[in-house]
Amino acid sequence: MALTILVVDDEQKILDMVTRFLTSEGYNVKQALDGPAALETIHHSPPDLVLLDWMLPGKSGIDVCKEIRAHSLIPIIMLTARVDESEKVLGLEMGADDYITKPFGLRELAARIRSVMRRYEKHSEITAPVNPSILRRGALSIDTEKFEASLQDQPLNLTATEFKILHTLAQRPGVVYSRLQLMRLVMGEAYLNYERSIDTHVSNLRKKIGDTQGEQKYILTVFGVGYKFAERY
Repeated sequence: MALTILVVDDEQKILDMVTRFLTSEGYNVKQALDGPAALETIHHSPPDLVLLDWMLPGKSGIDVCKEIRAHSLIPIIMLTARVDESEKVLGLEMGADDYITKPFGLRELAARIRSVMRRYEKHSEITAPVNPSILRRGALSIDTEKFEASLQDQPLNLTATEFKILHTLAQRPGVVYSRLQLMRLVMGEAYLNYERSIDTHVSNLRKKIGDTQGEQKYILTVFGVGYKFAERY
């Protein structure tokens, strides 16, 4: 079955160009000219991948990306005319899987799509649980319905914040989350001025899951950036 790609851009000429090319590559393509229309499409008929322009009317691409990531792991590639590295990093921190700078070559776009989809499909094959509410990572088990976690079948006494951090990181092994991104995802905008407090929560969580003993580590520090969940455990 052909994959469906949602292309979001406020320039109809770009939409039509990309749509013609991706259709010729064998994809089904949907279009949206602004942020609200993109979210409406995703809500009613989720695509397999989103090509998302940074600058959009109604709701910016970054805001759309954040809203998608609040409830979905659909692969997202940002389309941006911005060349500032910090702004590209912001897109990745908000949950984008990759970005491509305008103007871009269509063959490069196709290669980026294939690369992102390969990573996504590999991750899905590895992590798909028998019970979709239970996420298993080695000896760790995370039950999102019961809001409980266990290690080697022994219950872990986690706070709500520790559970959210663990679940957020464990969903996407190898993906680096900055402190600011974790604060947004786990505690909300009201706590952004307390960014460093995430270190305390992670430290306490590590003690409870045994990361302070031996060589085996679930949560890894990426110095100068933040944290990620180990890809091997």
